[in-house]
Amino acid sequence: MMPQKKLGLWMVTALVVGNMVGSGIFLLPASLGAFGGISIVGWLVSSAGAVLMALVFSRLARLVRRSGGPYTYTREGFGDLAGFLVAWGYWISIWTTNAAIAVAFVSYTTLFWPSLDESNALKALVGLGTLWLLTGVNVMGVHTAGMVQLVTTVIKMVPLFLIAVVGVFYVDLSNFTPFNASGDSAFSAVTATVALTLWAFLGLESGTTPSEHVHDPERTIPRATILGTLATAVIYILGTVAVIGVMGSEALAGSNAPFADAATRMWGTWAGYAVGAGAVVSCFGALNGWLLLQGQIPLAAARDGLFPARFGELSRRDTPAFGLVFSSVLASALMLMNFSRSLVEQFTFIILLATLNTLVPYVFCSLSELLMRWREPERYDGGRLAGSATLSIFAFAFSLWAIAGAGQEIVYWGFLLLMAGIPVYVWNQTRARSGSSR
Repeated sequence: MMPQKKLGLWMVTALVVGNMVGSGIFLLPASLGAFGGISIVGWLVSSAGAVLMALVFSRLARLVRRSGGPYTYTREGFGDLAGFLVAWGYWISIWTTNAAIAVAFVSYTTLFWPSLDESNALKALVGLGTLWLLTGVNVMGVHTAGMVQLVTTVIKMVPLFLIAVVGVFYVDLSNFTPFNASGDSAFSAVTATVALTLWAFLGLESGTTPSEHVHDPERTIPRATILGTLATAVIYILGTVAVIGVMGSEALAGSNAPFADAATRMWGTWAGYAVGAGAVVSCFGALNGWLLLQGQIPLAAARDGLFPARFGELSRRDTPAFGLVFSSVLASALMLMNFSRSLVEQFTFIILLATLNTLVPYVFCSLSELLMRWREPERYDGGRLAGSATLSIFAFAFSLWAIAGAGQEIVYWGFLLLMAGIPVYVWNQTRARSGSSR
C-alpha cells in the first residue's frame, strides 16, 4: 500500500470552503428569485445556523479523533442504530449533492456552449463525464484530491470576491421591491429560503470526515472549520445582495448563470464570461471535494460493521475505491432520472433532498456532545456543561426548523430514503451475529 501525505491547515480549509462555495452560491440566486429581497434574511439566518453547527463540529472534533465525521460523532453519542441512520442519510446526501453540483456545472457550461442547453442527452453526457473524471482523481489518492481542491478553491474565490465587494456599488435598491415577492407570509418565506440557502453551507463539517488523513487533527480541524464557515458566510451574503440588486427577482428566476449575468450587466460581456469560467471551476472543485467524502462515510461505517464489508476495503492507494465508484453510479442514476426537468428545477429539487438528508445528521450531532459530557461529568466542570447544553439546544432547534422548511414533498421522499436503509442495517446485524456464532 502506497503511503499518502496528510492534509494541512490550508488543504483542510480549502476542503471546507471548496465544498461550501461550489454550485450553491453560483446558481442559488436563480432558485431564490421567486422570493425577492427577503432571501437576504434567509441567508443571514442560515449563516447564523451554519456558525452554530461549525462550533458543534469543532468541539466534537476535539472529543472524537476518528474519521467519519457526523457518523462517528453520532455513534459515539447515540449508539449503533442512530450511527447507521446518520451514515446512511449522510451518504445519501453526499451522492445527491454530487448530482446537484454536476447539474450546476452543466448549467454554467451552457454560457460557453449555448447549444448544450438544447439537448438533454448532451447535458447528461457532459455532467456524467465530469462526475466520473473526478471519481477517478479521488480513487488515485486523498492527497491528489486535496491538491485539486486547493487550486480550484483559490481560482474560484477571485470572481466571487470581486462580485461580493465591488458589485455592491452597482446595486439598484428598486430591485428589492417588493421585498417579499413570494406571496406568502414573511415567516413562511424566510423558512423556505433558509432551507434553500442552508444547502450552500453543507460541507462545513467536511474537515471532520477524513480526520485520520489530517495533520494534527485536534488543532487543524476546528480552526479550518470555523475559519472556512465565517469566510463563506461573508462572501455568500455580500454576493447575493449584489446579484439581486443588479438583476432583480424576475430576471434571476429565469437565469441559468445568475452571477455571470450580473457581471455582464455591470462590466460587459467579457466579465460575464470571466465569472462564468470561475463558476465552472467552482463547481468542478466542489464536486471533487464532495467526492472525497463520498467514500469516507461508508468506509467508517463498514469498519464498525454497520455497512457492507465491501465499503471498508481500501485500494493499493489507500482509498475506498469501491465506495467511490458505487456512490457515483447512484449519483449518475439520479441525474439521468431528472434531466427531463429544466436545469434550475432539477437543481432546486435535488438540493432540497440533499439538504434534508444532511440535516438529519446535524440533528443528531447537535446533541451528541451533550450526551458524551453527561456520561463522563467528572471530566468537565459545570460551566463547560452549561455552555455545551446551550450550544446543543440552539443547534438542534435550528436544524429541526430547517427540516420543516424543506417542504412536505422533500420530507416525504427524504424519510422514505432514510427508512430504506433499515433492511441494510438488519441484514448486516444478522450477518454479524451468524458469523460470531460459528
